[in-house]
Amino acid sequence: MNVTLLLGSIRNGRKSDRIAYYLEEKLKHHGVNAEVIDLMGTSLPLMQERVGYDPQLPQEVQAVSERLHQADALIFISPEYHGSFSGVLKNAVDYFWNEFSKKPIGVVAISAGKFGGINASSQLQHLVLSLGAFPMPTKLLVPEVGNVFDQKGQCYRETFVRDTERFINEYKWFADAIIGKKREDSNKSFASLNTAI
Repeated sequence: MNVTLLLGSIRNGRKSDRIAYYLEEKLKHHGVNAEVIDLMGTSLPLMQERVGYDPQLPQEVQAVSERLHQADALIFISPEYHGSFSGVLKNAVDYFWNEFSKKPIGVVAISAGKFGGINASSQLQHLVLSLGAFPMPTKLLVPEVGNVFDQKGQCYRETFVRDTERFINEYKWFADAIIGKKREDSNKSFASLNTAI
């Protein structure tokens, strides 16, 4: 399974990146081929036209499109800003459509406060539905993100470790079910085509 984590935080002093890269490593330990697309390093311009409609698509957008196409499943990761997910994540998502179609997508929301980005997470799940993708019901919420890692980058909050493990187990089951069904349907279509020929 190829999983792409789309990290929607470019703020100076951000802490969401620690969550994203921690999750990437944990997924790898579970046998998942995981990679982070860090929007801080992609320099996507403000979206003027979607992929497939722009004859002069910026190279950065094309590169992200190719990486998203390779993903069997995705995870959106965002801090909560003013009760919603980040604008940079929305700008990135607006470029694409086919890259997300019928893919399982998990949601991770992060906040400095005690509520763990609950509003952002619910809005992200709605966004996933609007993309024609499948939002996983279980979310990973990370409250008080400043207290998750020590100065050396080591995670020392036991509840976060447990929550992450539960999220990954649920995510793998959810993604496997959808990916398996898509493969089954694809094989049936291929078999029908061969029979017709």
